[in-house]
Amino acid sequence: QVQLVESGGGLVQAGGSLRLSCAASGRTVSSSAMGWFRQAPGKEREFVAAISWSGVTTLYADSAKGRFTISRDNAKNTVYLQMNSLKPEDTAVYYCAANRGGNYYYTPMHVHEYESWGQGTQVTVSS
Repeated sequence: QVQLVESGGGLVQAGGSLRLSCAASGRTVSSSAMGWFRQAPGKEREFVAAISWSGVTTLYADSAKGRFTISRDNAKNTVYLQMNSLKPEDTAVYYCAANRGGNYYYTPMHVHEYESWGQGTQVTVSS
């Protein structure tokens, strides 16, 4: 089982930026599709972005397109989420997740498609 640890969250003003990191340990995630999700209080966990194990394909929620960028460094066993132009509605706990499988282009976007999850990191955007 892989362990995932998110970091980089915090408090930022609207329009600011944050870079989240997700460090994996226990096994390599170089053959895993990786995703970022978020959950705001009283809401369901929602998809933000995903990247295939090859890094060739990425997928974004409409709310993230043009503002967020997902990337990975398989040598460091780490996935990143660069978030720019942050809005108060981006406030949530952000989780990274791993999917051990799929093909070269696979970018899962549903919670049930991921078998490993981190504990989350809080992102708060003030207006």
